Amino acid sequence: MASSDLASTYAALILADEQQEITADKIVSLTTAANCPVEPIWATLLAKALEGKDVKDMLSAVGSGSGAAAAAPAAAAAGGAAPAAAEEKKEEKKEEKEESDDDMGFGLFD
Repeated sequence: MASSDLASTYAALILADEQQEITADKIVSLTTAANCPVEPIWATLLAKALEGKDVKDMLSAVGSGSGAAAAAPAAAAAGGAAPAAAEEKKEEKKEEKEESDDDMGFGLFD
């Protein structure tokens, strides 16, 4: 990631932390004050991408798996694709066991 991309991301995080609205003008002014100017088009794109989203909630939900929990009801409503996904996971686990080093006749310390 280029330094201008990183600077605009940090500016958006600063604005979210300060409970300010994330706008292109504010991102540009913060990055300019930090002596890392960003082209206004990139600040506008970032502001549009984050528009209407709670950045703090997005950051706190990174490791919680809430995206998978939200996808499950949608998959069930789409015609029962959730059981098929569960079967695929079981098949993947079986394949992983079959490919272990023990099955090849040698181990790490043999």
